[in-house]
Amino acid sequence: MIDREANRFSARAARYARVGTNMSGVAARIAGARLFGITLDRGKNAFELAAALGGLKGPIMKVAQLMATIPDALPPEYAAELIKLQSEAPPMGWAFVKRRMAAELGTDWQKKFSSFEHHPAAAASLGQVHRARAQDGAELACKLQYPDMQSAVEADLRQLQLVFAIHRRMDPVIDTTEIAKEIGARIREELDYRREAKHVMLYRRMLDGIDQIRVPQVWTELSTGRLLTLDWLEGRRLLDHTKADLATRNRLGTAMFTAWWWPFSRFGVIHGDPHLGNYTVFEAGGRPRGINLLDYGCIRIFAPKFVGGVVDLYHGLLRQDADLIVHAYETWGFKQLNRELIDVLNIWARFIYGPLLDERVRSLADGVKPSEYGRREAFRVHQALKKKGPVTVPREFVFMDRAAIGLGAVFLRLRAELNFHKLFSQAIEDFSIRRVAQRQATALAAVGLDPSPLER
Repeated sequence: MIDREANRFSARAARYARVGTNMSGVAARIAGARLFGITLDRGKNAFELAAALGGLKGPIMKVAQLMATIPDALPPEYAAELIKLQSEAPPMGWAFVKRRMAAELGTDWQKKFSSFEHHPAAAASLGQVHRARAQDGAELACKLQYPDMQSAVEADLRQLQLVFAIHRRMDPVIDTTEIAKEIGARIREELDYRREAKHVMLYRRMLDGIDQIRVPQVWTELSTGRLLTLDWLEGRRLLDHTKADLATRNRLGTAMFTAWWWPFSRFGVIHGDPHLGNYTVFEAGGRPRGINLLDYGCIRIFAPKFVGGVVDLYHGLLRQDADLIVHAYETWGFKQLNRELIDVLNIWARFIYGPLLDERVRSLADGVKPSEYGRREAFRVHQALKKKGPVTVPREFVFMDRAAIGLGAVFLRLRAELNFHKLFSQAIEDFSIRRVAQRQATALAAVGLDPSPLER
């Protein structure tokens, strides 16, 4: 046992040292270029860093992908390379899976299932999913965490500081201090499968009665802190429906909008990673009818007043009420606001809120090429912030912005044509901070989550 643990520790140490060396090397070249006035090949350095990260089966891959989606959190060359990283990893072999399952459910774990597929149905950065069948015949999805993920997370988050150091030595316009704190908190939460089980229960409660969205049931007796067993929800990839007829795409788009905005506007909860792989499409009567929600690791619970800021900014932009707009930014935690900074923030706000403010049926891109969507606004924000100086992004804003961009990417692929203004108006129809606070406290208490998660 001691030798095995020593070998595993040595492997981890070698892995972290390799990544640290590669990342430190990039940082050193940047520092040297600055010191000696050498022209820096940023594209080459970005490629080398992405190559070093892409071969890993750890959370730093997830962190890198996340950083690449936050405007100006990284230089554009780095973002372009990191966004290519795939959240897929070599799966654990069957012998390893058996040992891990025995560690979670006991040596007789196989007797608790009528069948358990040897090869995983999916493998990602923190764990892999196996399809199984319960003793009563129910189809199951068993998410098993890779070993040593806690130590990997802590090591990889330390390596993340080197990425931020690289950014600071280039042309930073975003102070990444709060971003780092938020990413660390969310990634650590993803390791706790008991917490994720409560997230699933929370979503079942929040979306109860909405027929076009399916949330699995948790199998508590087959779950632990590192094993999460849920109903297997049959469905096809969302990507398979991007060329479906418009009515189908609109139905799926409406379901996606509801699955994201309903929990946020009424309970202050968002899914922080709305990418295509986290959803499948279920059928009824031989036709696509709605979406299955598959992953609940990256969930963010907000203070009700933060939700109020989102709604206030919407009304401020809609009515061109400058005071209400400023109030919204202050509610979110932006500090040292002045007219110039507010104007810069409004560029991005009008882009994100644009479809919600437009009272007509439209696609998200509305005539803009998907590949160009948002680029002009991001460039204008970057140029303006370069003149203004580093801006500290409040930590609560990080995943809100990340999720909005991710949701937008889904709509760009679906090409749904909807009245987003009408859908949003329905979501906030009876909105008040007091109601959100009441609903949130009741829902969190019902599933055993902290009713006061405002720090996180």
